[in-house]
Amino acid sequence: MSNSSRVPAREVPTGWPVGSFKTYAEAQAAVDSLSDKEFPVEKLSIVGVDLMQVEKITGRLTWGKVLGTGALSGLWMGLFIGLILSVFTEPGSGWVTFTTTLVIGAIFGVIFAAVAYAFTGGKRDFSSATTIVAGRYDVLCEPDSAPQARDLIAGQLPIDDTSHPNPDA
Repeated sequence: MSNSSRVPAREVPTGWPVGSFKTYAEAQAAVDSLSDKEFPVEKLSIVGVDLMQVEKITGRLTWGKVLGTGALSGLWMGLFIGLILSVFTEPGSGWVTFTTTLVIGAIFGVIFAAVAYAFTGGKRDFSSATTIVAGRYDVLCEPDSAPQARDLIAGQLPIDDTSHPNPDA
């Protein structure tokens, strides 16, 4: 059983901050450094602070793009169904079944994409990708080991003390 399966997924992290970093990679490197020094890393948590939802606009939607994407999506579904059905058909007719499911899949993909896009009424004529990012990443430690963790991190890696009003925290 891994450590992650024993940790409650939606529990607010507790502990003392022992380091604050601009990127997740820096926080991860600090924890890895502590692990290399045989520090009990199960007492640590990496916490993203000042979370933001960022929606990056990836392009403009047009009827051509919507229908093309719908056709490709339908082709994938047709490919999947065609492969399954071609296994259970008579020898020699598998290609007919396979080709038919590809065409029908593409047609249905175009229809479903067109209907969905038409219902937007032109209110969302762009595509995007959404992600959650943090302003900084704090490494928290259980209070009994926090001074040791802070001292080990301070001796090895640069710490961004600007995010803490008290430099002794």
